[in-house]
Amino acid sequence: MIVKEVLEEELLTLPEAREILDGILQERTERDEELGYEFRKAVNHADLFSKTTAAKARTLVNKLLEMEKMKPEIAIHIADLMPLSRDEVRSIYAKERFTLSDEELDTILELVMENME
Repeated sequence: MIVKEVLEEELLTLPEAREILDGILQERTERDEELGYEFRKAVNHADLFSKTTAAKARTLVNKLLEMEKMKPEIAIHIADLMPLSRDEVRSIYAKERFTLSDEELDTILELVMENME
């Protein structure tokens, strides 16, 4: 498939992607369409690795974006991985040019714990 141009781009968390894939899966099963290998693998991956609901993931991303040293890509990554320790959060920030203080790490972990399923 050749793509001429990208019209719109939106960052999604894995739980949001799972919700979209579940809707497509339901439509296709109602029409008795055959599900492709890639689609089945994508649904399986989203089901296996989603750790919360789409609404809680989006809430977490919005709260994380209110922080000073937070980029949208990192907030999405945190919502997908749901880190449970300071070291896990530090590994997400490994490529960044700045480091987080212990208070900032604790704030991120508190927000993650509030939005766990």
